[in-house]
Amino acid sequence: MREARLDLGLLFLRLGGAGLLLAVHGLPKALNFRQQLGLIEDPLHLGAWPTLAFAVFAEVLCPLLIALGWATRLACLPILMLLLIALVAVHPEWSLEQGQFGWLLLVLFGTLALTGPGRYSLAAWLARRRAPRGGFARVLS
Repeated sequence: MREARLDLGLLFLRLGGAGLLLAVHGLPKALNFRQQLGLIEDPLHLGAWPTLAFAVFAEVLCPLLIALGWATRLACLPILMLLLIALVAVHPEWSLEQGQFGWLLLVLFGTLALTGPGRYSLAAWLARRRAPRGGFARVLS
């Protein structure tokens, strides 16, 4: 029972965090890409297009992978990098209160990077389907 609650908690964390990041940051950037090119800050001096493309990748594709529970730990890494750059390099003047959404997302995706997606994920479902049936493997599942 405790494991089931833990897995439900990870599912809630994945869906909630991915949904918020996608809705608040990812989709507005992706749907208004041209307009966003003139607005995006470029703290690493890579150029507006590569910077915005990376932000869209981290805020659209990665949350979708996390919501599905596929390559979750790996998908958290670009998000964590983007959040750290935003909080430390782009907005160093923000107080903790002003940056609280970013810091909370950092905690949320950092947690998922450490724990993985849990049992209610595409990765776990595929692993169960590939597992040999019967015998010793059946006892372990």
